[in-house]
Amino acid sequence: MEPFAFSRATDPAQAIKVAAAASTAQQGAEVRFVAGGTTLIDLMKLDVEMPSRVVDINHLPLAEVERTPDGGLKIGALVRNSDLANHADVQRDYPVLSQALLAGASGQLRNMATTGGNLLQRTRCVYFRDTATPCNKREPGSGCSAIDGYNRNLAVLGTSGHCIASNPSDMNVALTALQATIVIRGAKGERKVPIGEFFLLPGDTPQHETVMQPGDLITHVLLPPPQPGARSHYLKLRDRASYEFALASAAVLVASDGGTIRYARVALGGVGTKPWRSPEAEQALIGKSANRATFAAAADAAMRDAKPQSQNSFKIELAKRCVISALTTVANA
Repeated sequence: MEPFAFSRATDPAQAIKVAAAASTAQQGAEVRFVAGGTTLIDLMKLDVEMPSRVVDINHLPLAEVERTPDGGLKIGALVRNSDLANHADVQRDYPVLSQALLAGASGQLRNMATTGGNLLQRTRCVYFRDTATPCNKREPGSGCSAIDGYNRNLAVLGTSGHCIASNPSDMNVALTALQATIVIRGAKGERKVPIGEFFLLPGDTPQHETVMQPGDLITHVLLPPPQPGARSHYLKLRDRASYEFALASAAVLVASDGGTIRYARVALGGVGTKPWRSPEAEQALIGKSANRATFAAAADAAMRDAKPQSQNSFKIELAKRCVISALTTVANA
């Protein structure tokens, strides 16, 4: 781990000011905000992340879950994953989010990890975490070792010739299905970004994973009001039953009238370079009967553009089965 300066912020404006001042004074030096530290500290120990300054934001007033005037939910960036998963409003109105959170990590990590940190969780690709190997995400222009190397756990959707790393988060898959909005504050003020625009495809710049700019701070996540009559489910398929990242996962929300689907949202995890919403699967569901044939057609549509690598073609069939099973669970609820 490289030496770094450390400071503590007590309000969002101060945190942003400290980060901006440090970047200016040190000619764009890397500044990182830390809360739970469940990802950042690991990467700093591996010399993957080498910030010149770390700003502790645990004392910011961003740890509340509140109802919004329109009946939605406002989630502070510092709300711990355990608290969010077990919040009464989340369990009642957004159960898919609670299920996704409880499927991730371990109880101890969920007690530390935060909503904002989870949004910024970085890939578990072994080459990204190994500074002895080339990785375009870590060192742009150096190459992608995974394409011709170990890629069993990596993405089949949204990949490029420069990066095939998968997004590891469970929470973000559920937030994508729920069409969350990310509230960001920076030196130029506040902006609200739909989650579908928050994450970036790797393209030829895989080092840029989100729309976050230097000094930006996530303050809240906004959820729209619950969809009337919708049922939801999160299913995670993995190599072992606990403390493991998804090979494939699905977050689904479905509302039906008389056996005909009138509303559908489908998001996938473990198979995409970002949390992967599938409008194709949704279109295959809406207006159709809620039966296995419809669910299979939706699963095929979701994976139609998949591009497997040498070791992960199994993920295509696995993801299809995951979608079908999640939809069947909702239909039988």
